[in-house]
Amino acid sequence: MTFENLSIERSGAVATLWLDRPEKLNALNRGLWSAIPAAVATLDADPEVRVIVLAGRGKAFCAGIDLVDHAPGMAGGGSLSGKGDSAVAKRLALLDDIRRYQDTCSSFANTNKPVVAAVHGPCIGAGMDLITACDIRLASADATFSVRETRIAMVADVGTLQRLPRVVGDGAARELIFTGRDIDAGRALAIGLVNEVLADAEALRVRAMTLAQEIAANSPLAVQGSKQVLGHAARRGVQDGLDYVALWNAAFLHSDDLTEAMTAFMQRRKPEFKGK
Repeated sequence: MTFENLSIERSGAVATLWLDRPEKLNALNRGLWSAIPAAVATLDADPEVRVIVLAGRGKAFCAGIDLVDHAPGMAGGGSLSGKGDSAVAKRLALLDDIRRYQDTCSSFANTNKPVVAAVHGPCIGAGMDLITACDIRLASADATFSVRETRIAMVADVGTLQRLPRVVGDGAARELIFTGRDIDAGRALAIGLVNEVLADAEALRVRAMTLAQEIAANSPLAVQGSKQVLGHAARRGVQDGLDYVALWNAAFLHSDDLTEAMTAFMQRRKPEFKGK
C-alpha cells in the first residue's frame, strides 16, 4: 500500500514512517495531512509491527504546514479545504478541517505501537504537533524546534498547546509558544523536549533504530499496555483542550493579522501586526 508523500521501511518488528517530501522540506500539504493517519492505522493493524519510527527525508524533519498549499482556501475567511459558501458554512468547514488535522497528529498518540520521533534539521509548527504526540523524541545536533504559529498570527490548534506543557513543563512551553522563537538541539535536550542528541542525521537514524529494536524485543502486550495506561489520563485532558481550541479557531482564526501574515509570507517580508 502506498501513501502520498510518505514511504515505509521495515526492519524486523520496526517500521520507519518517512515524511517523504524533501523538495518542500516535508511541509505538510493537504495530501500529507490525510495520508499520515491512514499510514499509521495500517501499521497499527499489522501485528508484525511493534514499534514505529517517524523520520523525515532530505534536509529537514518538517517545515510545518504548507502555507502555499493552504493559503488559497484560507483567503477571505475560508476554511483550510476551501469549502463553505456562507460565513457560517465556512466556520463549520474550518471546524471540521481543524478536527481532521488534530486527528492526524493524534494518530501517533493513539496508536497502540510506541512511536520514536527522529528529528533532524528544522522541526517547525506542525512538525512540533507531530513530535509532541510521539512517545520518545531523539534529535541530531543540527535540529531546530519552533512553535511558529504566533509569528503568523495563529493559535496552534492541532496538539502542541495541549501536549507540549506535559513534555517540557508549563513555563518552558509558554516561552516557546508566546515567542515563536527557534531553539537548538541543546536547549531542546535541556528542557526535556528530546531524550538524546546525536552527532548527525546518520547517528540519529542508527540510534533511533537501536532504541526501537530494544523496545520491540519486549513483550508487545506489556509495551502496548504500558502505553495505553500511561496515556489514559492524558488523553482526556488533551481531547478537552483540542475541542476547545478547535472551536476557538473556527470562530477567531481569521483576522487582519492573519491576512497580513499570509501577505508578508508571500512577499517574503516581516509582517506588521496591528492586533485586529
